[in-house]
Amino acid sequence: MDSCIFEKIIKGEIPAAKVWEDENFLAFLSIAPINPGHTLVIPKKHIEYVFDLDPTDYTQLMIACRPIADAIKKAFNPKTGKVGILVEGTGVPHVHVHLIPVNNNGDINFSRARHDVSFEELQENAEKIKSSLEAS
Repeated sequence: MDSCIFEKIIKGEIPAAKVWEDENFLAFLSIAPINPGHTLVIPKKHIEYVFDLDPTDYTQLMIACRPIADAIKKAFNPKTGKVGILVEGTGVPHVHVHLIPVNNNGDINFSRARHDVSFEELQENAEKIKSSLEAS
């Protein structure tokens, strides 16, 4: 699906503050973060609905999220000590996992998303997560 923004990010047609990638998955910062460090993890294979992933890809997606969530926690030290997870595929028709540092119980609320974040701020936050991944 060429019109999917995530497909364009995967192909490098649109810049993204990338945190990590391998041959099957890509992690990058949300352009409308709820909190700094809000990261999206996506399969590179275009699938719209999470339960349409084959069992291996589904499992590998969740496995890929774990060290990234650990790195986000280390890099941003959320007040609750937790990184929330939300699996989606609605706003953008491509499976995506949101990993969000949780400072307060109401943080997992997209009405709180910032739409004024600069790409430079995203890049700085991506570097924090990458450094934490490399230190693990």
